[in-house]
Order: sequence, then structure tokens, then C-alpha cells
Amino acid sequence: MITPDMGNQVPQDAPVAADNACFNNPEAYTDERYERLLRKMPRGRTLFATAPDVLGDHRATVERSIPMLRRIRFLGLPSAFVAQDGWEEETTPWEEIDVLFVGGSTDFKFRGGRDAVRTAKRRSLQAHMGRVNSLERLRAAAAIGCDSADGTFIKFGPDINLPKVLRWLDNLDAEPGLAI
Repeated sequence: MITPDMGNQVPQDAPVAADNACFNNPEAYTDERYERLLRKMPRGRTLFATAPDVLGDHRATVERSIPMLRRIRFLGLPSAFVAQDGWEEETTPWEEIDVLFVGGSTDFKFRGGRDAVRTAKRRSLQAHMGRVNSLERLRAAAAIGCDSADGTFIKFGPDINLPKVLRWLDNLDAEPGLAI
């Protein structure tokens, strides 16, 4: 996951995704700054790019995200809409998105987020969950139908935590119905 705040170069040999950084740094977000990052993202290896969102507010996220969802697609990248607390199927801009990204509060992720993922799957869309930093959360994301997840767990001790995450993935692969 690449954000405008990271300052890292985009890896040359791995699938990547772009996140707008509205969760960690909402006051620094601008469409122009984010678009500079999006222009650097590799076409064909970018899984999705999230449109800007408003933590915990579905309606404000819809209003804020629509112009950038269209811009993301114009730039040749798959667009992701971030489902937030108060999510509603009828106001989600389905025609503008390629991936549903489950954000919002922890309570939302596993209640309203489950409904959002179910609806996305019915529409043949991929689903992703953010802030997944434990095996329990990874299992829960898989159980509600998410195809992928991200978190910062590896960042805080890569030598120790990367092997742990790989074991989590092995555990999921061994559990019928939860493999992602």
C-alpha cells in the first residue's frame, strides 16, 4: 500500500495499491497531491487506488469521492470506494468503482461492512479491508468475503512480524472456507 505520506518509491516487482492517507493525515490531503502519486503508480500492477473518504461518514465520503473516482479511472487505474459507517447500498456510486474498500470503525467493519462486501460480491467486485493487523482480524475479513486486506503490522518489526503474517496466511489457507 503506497500513500502520499510515505515518500517511498513504488516497488518495481510487486502488486501495489494506492491509498489516499485520509485516515492517518486528513488535513494534509489534497486531490492534487494524491494525483501526483497516482501518476507514478504502475498500470497493470496497481490493484486499486482509493478515492478520498471521510472517516465514519458514508454520505460525506460519497460526496467527496465521486470526482476522484472518475479521475482515478481516467488515469488508467482501478478505483476503490471506501465504505464507511452509515453505508447505504442505494447511495454507493457503484458505476464508478472497481473495488469496495471496507474502512470505518471496527464496529462498522464487521456489521455494515459485511453487508457492503456482500453487495459488492453480488456486483462481481473485489473487496478489500483496511487496518487488519492480527490473525483474528484477517480471519474476520476473510469470513465476510474480503479478497484482500492491509495493515501496518509488518512495518513495526519486519524481521519478526513478516514471518508471523506468513503463518497467518498459511493458517487461513488450511481453514476451509476462509482462504483468501
